Order: sequence, then structure tokens, then C-alpha cells
Amino acid sequence: MKAFFSVPIAALAAAGLLMSQPWMRCHGAEGFDGLTVGLSDLHRMSLAKSRSISPENFTGEKGKAGMATEGTGANAARDLGKTWKVSPSVRIEAHSTFTLGEIEGPGAIQSIWMTPTGNWRTSILRFYWDGEATPSVEAPVGDFFACGWGKYTQMSSLAVCINPGSAFNCYWPMPFRKKARITMENLADEPMVLYYQVNYALGPVTEDAAYFHAQFRREDRLKEKGAYTILEGVKGRGQYVGTYLAWEVFSPGWWGEGEIKFFMDGDREFPTICGTGTEDYFCGSYNFDTKGTDGTNRYTVFNTPYAGLAQVLPADQIYQPGQKFGLYRWHIPDPIRFEADLKVTIQALGWQEGGRYLQLKDDIASVAYWYQAEPHAPFPALPTRDALRP
Repeated sequence: MKAFFSVPIAALAAAGLLMSQPWMRCHGAEGFDGLTVGLSDLHRMSLAKSRSISPENFTGEKGKAGMATEGTGANAARDLGKTWKVSPSVRIEAHSTFTLGEIEGPGAIQSIWMTPTGNWRTSILRFYWDGEATPSVEAPVGDFFACGWGKYTQMSSLAVCINPGSAFNCYWPMPFRKKARITMENLADEPMVLYYQVNYALGPVTEDAAYFHAQFRREDRLKEKGAYTILEGVKGRGQYVGTYLAWEVFSPGWWGEGEIKFFMDGDREFPTICGTGTEDYFCGSYNFDTKGTDGTNRYTVFNTPYAGLAQVLPADQIYQPGQKFGLYRWHIPDPIRFEADLKVTIQALGWQEGGRYLQLKDDIASVAYWYQAEPHAPFPALPTRDALRP
């Protein structure tokens, strides 16, 4: 019998978790793990146990939610008492780190919702899997949720949604085998308030499940003209699944002629995968511009399940220095698979006289998203607080 779970079938059977239900016998001994679920799986039953962590239940324990007697809503609930929204959020003091949740595995995080106050660039989100010492996810909260300029924008995609008035949502599946730990560090000089909910399921994780990773980088004025590194130093086997860029241009004219390049499995000078232009990689075309009602061109904001130009600041200009852009590309139907190593770069390329390309020195921040087998290589140090600010 093929082993579908990382936990041996015999051990599950001995614990009475297999073949004890008619639906398990119908689906076979392996069953459906219930950890990663799509529309086509919603009718299927599973032994997975649904849990959720929030300020109303910091541990996610069964039957332990809504029991708080103290919290940010205690004053509002003073006439109603326990169970009446006593602890809907947390206050994270200046220059401190708060543990949002610790989950004993095996299982998988299925969705996350949060709405942080304060500066989204100086609030640092981190995820640690299976007791590791260094995080597998480290990014400012705004950039992690594809909103890097500190200003709300509505965005709809399969992996990430940003909803009114400042609701960050993500649906990346995040399996873990032993433990998951999530923290938020507040680098600001003022406290922040955070409402959040982490929804997850407990159950055996398949042997082929890799761990979710996300890494932030920024170069404010590129160190090398025309060249920006989104990700490098990745070692091991996995798949690259997404890119978010917060890009500010400092030159007039079109800025997105540059190509994205994926160097994998020993590639050195030349990559295995090379795009044809920035707007092409983000699934747009011809500078993202269309004619407005006044006959002039404008950047066109768009959101699709897998790619978009979610943000243009200011929105009523085109080809002007100082404009800021937020772009995302999720490799959900087309993950970039690598066996040994991965590096991802993008060119910052505009135009100059004579129809020649111009290497730019723009401000680019990025979050790279990928899955890989652990251990992961150490991440580069985050920029200083002042260097993080948009």
C-alpha cells in the first residue's frame, strides 16, 4: 500500500484513525488530507481538524475561544462581560516583538487575515517552521501582502487580497510537520494595534510537501545600474511561486523594458528562463497604458488571479519621475522548479535618445515567494528602519 502521509499508515491504523469511517473506506485507506483545499475538494471529508488563532484564542485550542476577561475590548464590553468581544486585537509596543501564535504540528496554515495600524514597512512579519532558528518568512507586513507603499489599494488575486479599509489576506498553503511560530516586530517609536486571524488545519503532512518561504529586499537607488536581484543564495530543491515589486522611477519616460531572469541549477552567466520585458512578465503589454477619455495615455491598474499592476501613485500621470508602482505575479499554474539552487534578477531599463536602452537607478523593493525543502540558506539582513521606509 502506498504511503500518502508522512506518518506511517500502520501508526494511524493503530490509533484508530483509518478505516473507522464509511467515507474512509470509500476513498481508500489513504483518504484526503484536508490540509490544502480547492473548490474541487470541498465535498470531500477528511480527518483534518480545523483550528484558528486570534486574540480571542491565542493557542487555537478546541473550546477555548472567546474566554478572555482582559483585552483591547474590555472597556467596551464592561457591561456585557466574557464572550462579548473582550480581546479582538493586540497592542504591540514600540521596539518589541509579539508572538502571534505557536502551533504544534503536523498541519498547515490555510489562510491569514490581519489589519495592522502604523507604518507597514516598519512592522516585520516572520514565520518559523519546525523549531528553526532563522525565519523562513521575513518581510514588512505591507510588502508581504503586496501593498508596499504604505497606502491602501484594493487588490484581488488568488493568493493575496487587499480589501477595504486595510484588510490584508493571504491564502498561500503553509504546511509544517512539528511546529509553526509567527511573530510581528514593531520597529516604530509608537505602539501599533493588530487585529488578526490565522486559520489552519491539523493532520498528517505528505512526504513531498515543501515549506513556504518569503524574502524581502530593497535597493533605494540601485547599486548597479539597471540590475536588481530579487532572490539569490537559495540552495536545495523547490519551486518559485511569486514576485511582488514596489518600484519607484526617477527618470522620465517608460521604465519597464527590463527582462526577468531565472538562474537555476548551476546557471552562471546565462539563465535558463528569460522574460521579454517587465510588463510582459507581469502579464501586461505596451507599458500598461491605455487612452483615457481625454485622449491621453494613462497607466491602467488591473487585478487578475495570477498577475496585476495593483497600484500606481499618483494615478493621473504617465512617464513622470517619482511615480510609484506595485506589481505582482503568482506562479500558481506555472511554478519555476529548481533542483539545487536559484537566483532571480530583473533589469531596470528605460529609453534614451537614438532609440537606445537606458540603464536606470530606481528604488525597487521586492518580496520573493517560494517553497523548498529545509534547511534554507540564511537570509540577508533587513535594511535599517530608516532604509525600510518608503
